[in-house]
Amino acid sequence: MKSQKATIAMAFAASLLASSALVGPALADGVVTIYSADGLHDGNGSWFETEFAAFTKATGITVQYIEAGSGGVVERVAKEKSNPQADVLVTLPPFVQRAAADGLLQDYKPEAADQIDGGTDKYRPLVNNYMNFIYNSAVLPEAPKAYNDLLDPKFKGKIQYSTPGQAGDGTAVMLQIIHAFGSEDAGFEFMKKLQDNNVGPSASTGKLTALVNKGELHVANGDLQMNMSQMADNPNIKVFWPAGPDGVRSTFALPYEIGLVTGAPNADNGKKLIDFLLSKEAQSSISSVALGMPARKDVKPDDANFAKAQEAMKGVTIWSPNWDDALSKLPDYVKRWNEATGS
Repeated sequence: MKSQKATIAMAFAASLLASSALVGPALADGVVTIYSADGLHDGNGSWFETEFAAFTKATGITVQYIEAGSGGVVERVAKEKSNPQADVLVTLPPFVQRAAADGLLQDYKPEAADQIDGGTDKYRPLVNNYMNFIYNSAVLPEAPKAYNDLLDPKFKGKIQYSTPGQAGDGTAVMLQIIHAFGSEDAGFEFMKKLQDNNVGPSASTGKLTALVNKGELHVANGDLQMNMSQMADNPNIKVFWPAGPDGVRSTFALPYEIGLVTGAPNADNGKKLIDFLLSKEAQSSISSVALGMPARKDVKPDDANFAKAQEAMKGVTIWSPNWDDALSKLPDYVKRWNEATGS
């Protein structure tokens, strides 16, 4: 699903990430290894592909790229804690908060820190983003207007969302539904009802796009950056935000966060890559290439893709989760989700 170029030493599919037989990279002066959630390396000419190539050209350092779901990359870093293999971690909330709390990330203040709002000494926003849903516009004349519309029997076997607790976007779905329905009890009751139409678990969000585009699914979850960047290859998908019982369509920021792994075998190279990706030059192409929002305050996009993303979000209310609270409640939330859905 992801493209591979000579400038990238290795790119592993998500299924290989979990393989215990996969041997990690050895300490090497000219190498940096990044474990990342999916979304920024989608398709030919992706933002990661372009920036990795520019980084290698500028520094002579080869980027080894390993990808999986947001929870999967953190899980792998945790398993390798006694013998770290990654230098840089990119993942979504609340998994980045978990990585920091578990000591998987070390302090590093990037050169761009003063131009970036949010984050901590252990991680900073890399690309700003928002959770959303997608639908097949060739099959459905318009997007479902409300969450309760998704309970219609016509959607049986045609809805799928990535698994909360494993995928960052799937966890976002759970948090968003709880918010939209006004309480945990009401949110989980809705997800229990939705299970009648849900295909089942999915560890990765990115792979759902092609299924929606082909019509195998009619509705799935995603995030704005990833889905808008996928539209060129998946022309039938469109993004939408259903309304809760109060009639409000809402979403929240779901940024890609970047941090330096504790015990990174090539820490200096990791710092160089972090600084490169957060540089004004690299950040200036996020909206035009990746259809994301730059993390730097001093980058003001005026390209068509940025305008397209802004237009898509018209009328959508932005709210802000308490990520520390979300992280502390996550085990209980996942347990309740499993009980509600029978997963």
